[in-house]
Amino acid sequence: MTLDTTNISKNLQPSPHTNHDDANILSRVGHIVRALHESMAGLGLSQILEQVARDIPDTRDRLSYIATMTEQAAERVLNATDVAIPIQDELTETTKFLTKQWHATLEHAALKSEYNLVAEQTIKHLQRLDQGSNETKAILIEIMMAQDFQDLTGQVIKKITQLMNDMESQLMQVLVDFSEIKTTGTIHTNYNQTLVDHSLGESNTNINQTEVDGLLESLGF
Repeated sequence: MTLDTTNISKNLQPSPHTNHDDANILSRVGHIVRALHESMAGLGLSQILEQVARDIPDTRDRLSYIATMTEQAAERVLNATDVAIPIQDELTETTKFLTKQWHATLEHAALKSEYNLVAEQTIKHLQRLDQGSNETKAILIEIMMAQDFQDLTGQVIKKITQLMNDMESQLMQVLVDFSEIKTTGTIHTNYNQTLVDHSLGESNTNINQTEVDGLLESLGF
């Protein structure tokens, strides 16, 4: 599911009235924050990820979860590749050695024809094993190189997470600065005192999603 920017874009449109007073600013920013907050809350709620969404209710945590699982999967593939490649190298070297030994043995004319037949079959097998080992090694290297997607997607997810977090925090701070909370230090009686502390004295402290909902409701958004 992608971020729904419809409501956000709508609220970013200029006001039909050229009124730049605090009330107009507060109203527009409040609706932007509400649209952003609801869009963030809706991320990751598809049926496929429903269980994950219940276990990880916060949007930022969901994105972090995706990044973490992607990184872990990439590490598993890389670790497996690191183990498999030396094995393939050893098989290749052993195959080459045995092939050489069998060729030397066949040079003795005294050996029976049946023995020669088995030797020929073994040599063919060893040659195929050598070829298969090289092919497998190439595939493992391709798997390893394909994991560069993790670096790219991980960076993108981290940037999106940080962008959304910063945007919401900054907009929330604008609401706090232009609201009555700034002057009175109070919110509705049903609001948690912890959020008041966040709003008044700790602008650098991240406000969780429950607190954001409470603050928006208290401001009439």
